[in-house]
Amino acid sequence: MANPVVYFEIGGREAEGLREFYSELFGWNINEKGEASAAGSPCWFVQGEEGGIPGGIIKTDENMPPNYVMFYVQSDDLQATLDKVVGLGGTAVVSPSDVPGGMGQIAVFMDPDGNVIGLHNWNES
Repeated sequence: MANPVVYFEIGGREAEGLREFYSELFGWNINEKGEASAAGSPCWFVQGEEGGIPGGIIKTDENMPPNYVMFYVQSDDLQATLDKVVGLGGTAVVSPSDVPGGMGQIAVFMDPDGNVIGLHNWNES
């Protein structure tokens, strides 16, 4: 796959409860300390296990949807991908932005049906 899914997020107002829920439900290894996400919200990192991808549990705030699930697709050139999205009838939602901790950059777009998808480049920052 040229552009694999490389990361996921689950966001909600009660993120600590979500962390406990998914840890108990699936046995996910989720760190205990909150870290800042790219949006500046508390985030708990979900360790990628063999055959799986890493992810995050994000505490949403009043400037974000109350809850969401998003996946991120690897892109070597975020801006070029956003330009292609627009050319295909989608909408760029978040311009390329650095992820704290040297974890590359992200961008977000909306497809023509309104689905919100993230892009991630581990190589830039």
